[in-house]
Amino acid sequence: MILSDTTIEKMINEKTLNIDPLSEHSIQPASVDLRLGNHFLTLDDHRMDVISLRSHTFYREFTQELITIPPHSFLLATTIEYVHLPDNITAFVEGRSSIGRIGLFIQNAGWVDPGFKGNITLELYNANSLPIRLEAGRRICQLVFCKMDNPAENPYKGKYQGQKNAVGSLAFSDKEI
Repeated sequence: MILSDTTIEKMINEKTLNIDPLSEHSIQPASVDLRLGNHFLTLDDHRMDVISLRSHTFYREFTQELITIPPHSFLLATTIEYVHLPDNITAFVEGRSSIGRIGLFIQNAGWVDPGFKGNITLELYNANSLPIRLEAGRRICQLVFCKMDNPAENPYKGKYQGQKNAVGSLAFSDKEI
């Protein structure tokens, strides 16, 4: 079941769902808009000749208020908001329609597990033939919340728990390796 604005507001007021800071215009009819932070990562292709799931991926890190994404380029960004989901709520990260209409694809892995705490790392891809300029503080994506049939027996405690900025891939530390 997708949560409505009424339920989202009630859970935030009861402090069972935490989104901080919450902007005045963030709560939508069936989602919460999140804003672009000012921390970014781009692949450091001068330090690698291939990207492998078995080894560390190197990134260049930078902080700025305006970012221009070249055509057909990828970067990681973060949200301003720190989110803490209860053990019975999961969320989908979705791009805003207005952002998608300019050719910016947001997130490839848009799922937030119950129990997750942290800023959301966004995977941004400019699919357009022109550069796209973004400003920190602007609404960039939305979280759509779903109530689970039962609280998770094993809520999220993974490698991205508590992240405060954009965080690169940690696939090299997966348990199956």
